[in-house]
Amino acid sequence: MAIGDGILALPPHLRSRLAAALDTGLITPASSAATLRATLGLREGGEDVLADLDGLDRVGVSGPAAAAWVRTVERASTRSPRADLVWSGPEVPGVPARDTARVFEEIVGGAERSLWVSTYIYFDGPRVFEGLSGRLDVVAGLEATLLLNIQRGRGDTTARDQLVRRFAEQFWGRDWPGARRPAVYYDPRALDRDGPGGVLHAKAVVADGERLFITSANLTEAAQTSNIELGVLMADRTLAASVTSHFRGLIDTGLLKALPPG
Repeated sequence: MAIGDGILALPPHLRSRLAAALDTGLITPASSAATLRATLGLREGGEDVLADLDGLDRVGVSGPAAAAWVRTVERASTRSPRADLVWSGPEVPGVPARDTARVFEEIVGGAERSLWVSTYIYFDGPRVFEGLSGRLDVVAGLEATLLLNIQRGRGDTTARDQLVRRFAEQFWGRDWPGARRPAVYYDPRALDRDGPGGVLHAKAVVADGERLFITSANLTEAAQTSNIELGVLMADRTLAASVTSHFRGLIDTGLLKALPPG
């Protein structure tokens, strides 16, 4: 294994944490694997990273210089889009991975200009939308769009417009906790009386046209924490733009409808 392979295998957020620890001397080539794991938040492993640090130290690169090297590697690696795996559910010892709930909080909490959030189902609206609504309330220039699915219960023959009004009243009256409102759209095909002609099943978040999170997890506590769910997090403007352009196209052609104000 070449010097640096262990560090390159770390997710970007752990490489940043490692650089900060090298800057302050919290981590050195002489550190134990247990110290490294505690600093980076790893359950197991870390020996390959320490081997990299030892190799760098032997050629005269340690401390702040090693931190600068790690950051240089990070910048170089991000020139080509890289995907981080994001998991919900039980952790696997020795395998670094991002956490679904934390990634959702980070990407929403860092948005400055635009947010697109698509989900099939959500539970406990005031809790799951707390971060998004709070971000809207404090960042005046942020525009948010929610894409939600409205379900027709089995055997329910209620008129489509009434189902939409009922959903809107619940969403705006009980589920949305913020002062500022996002734009909300739904797929009307899900409300066909003879059975769904299609549903909005995509689960994705796009922030500022730059960061894209695609996941199997819905906006529920189980999906965010205990279910085994898998997603990818990417900093890729081209892919992010492609996703938002597709969503906009569905809206502009009328395939997705605006939720009434309630």
